[in-house]
Amino acid sequence: MNLEIIKDGDVLTGILKGRLDTLAAMQFSKDLNPLMENADKHIILDCTDLEFISSSGLRCLLALRKKTMVEGGDAIIRGANDEIMQVFKITGFTQLFKFE
Repeated sequence: MNLEIIKDGDVLTGILKGRLDTLAAMQFSKDLNPLMENADKHIILDCTDLEFISSSGLRCLLALRKKTMVEGGDAIIRGANDEIMQVFKITGFTQLFKFE
């Protein structure tokens, strides 16, 4: 799992690549710190190259969403494939995030 963060003004884009499984989620939660520290901004999570997400990965995204709600920012999920979108639908994440 790889997370690349690109900052463009008040917009931060996190590009997720690979498999966000239980083992990767431990490191991913640390890699999310720059986004968590900027939770008052517009955050885009680009999931175009995300192949898999586990419940541990979902927990990381939920923590980011909660932080943006408290700080007045927002989080958008972009480019999720059909399989990843199905996971978001089943878990109710489609009610928590905006999707593009």
